[in-house]
Amino acid sequence: MSPKKVLAKLEQTLRARALEFPGTEEALPWGERAIKIRGKAFLFMRLTDDELSFSVKLPRTGIQALALPFVRPTEYGLGKHGWVTVRAPRTDRALERQYLDWIEESFRAVAPKKVVASLDAPDAKPPVATKKRAAAKRR
Repeated sequence: MSPKKVLAKLEQTLRARALEFPGTEEALPWGERAIKIRGKAFLFMRLTDDELSFSVKLPRTGIQALALPFVRPTEYGLGKHGWVTVRAPRTDRALERQYLDWIEESFRAVAPKKVVASLDAPDAKPPVATKKRAAAKRR
């Protein structure tokens, strides 16, 4: 599979996971994909021919993420608030799992406390895509 196809598949995997969280929606401002919870973004993504870049808020693991050579503080002053930008020219299973964990950490950092609490409830079910999100995943 070509590197571009691998990155496109990774983008779809990350997007699908982000849209599984309750109350999420997708927007396309500034030529980037933004996934939001109640109007607040927790993931920005952009796919080019040679790279997938995405930004997430990592209040717990941001310092460790920044130790990686392909992770930088997010520009526009967001880096000082815990946001990091990942520029992924390639991927593998371990990196993909890490990216998915970062998306969850970002969602939990941005989402209202009640929404996060509902994820942690003993009877909580794994996120299930609604028809709206399922349709969005097919795009």
